[in-house]
Amino acid sequence: MEQFKGSDVDKYRSFMSGEGENTTTWKYGAPPNYDAVNKLFEEGRTKIWPKAVDVTKLTVSVNGRKPLTVEDIANIGGGYNMFLQTSFPEQLKLYDPNEETADTAQKIFTTTFTRGFVLEVLEVYSGPPVIVYKFRHWGYMEGPFKSHQPTKELVEFFGVSVFKLDEHFKIAKIEFFYNSGELLTDLTKGGGATTAGNSTTDIGSSRCPFS
Repeated sequence: MEQFKGSDVDKYRSFMSGEGENTTTWKYGAPPNYDAVNKLFEEGRTKIWPKAVDVTKLTVSVNGRKPLTVEDIANIGGGYNMFLQTSFPEQLKLYDPNEETADTAQKIFTTTFTRGFVLEVLEVYSGPPVIVYKFRHWGYMEGPFKSHQPTKELVEFFGVSVFKLDEHFKIAKIEFFYNSGELLTDLTKGGGATTAGNSTTDIGSSRCPFS
């Protein structure tokens, strides 16, 4: 990554720059800027790991659900909606991925986590070609989450992921396993009102919005 010092190239996302992107039409008019989340990650990480992925073969699954391709993930509204899929009934959902688009999900979580919500690998248990590791996903709730006021506190959850590599040692399959209630429990600590059906209900931190 030293080769990117002093340039405008994001050292973690060099694929967003170069001749191959000269004709790219960016959704918001310009490439996204990740300076804030890069800074947060570098200040808080404890380990550095090399990475490689084959996006043409990649599938991702969460808590044993159906594996999704990159195209599938785009069709359901992006990564936030993928990670927050739920079998809970409508009245118990604080976040409903069926009602959110990639744009609304992006707005919700970038408003809540103004400096980003980063992923850190804590420990690697096996691999390759099958890599199993423990991760920490974290950030600070410095903005509101829907009707819930910011706590300014650290929000984090832990989980395990399985990465399966192909014959070229590139990531072809990812599985995530975690207690999905931890995230929104922290985001609703202050309580708040949410509308379910035709009634307005006070939602406390004990109610899990997804499973």
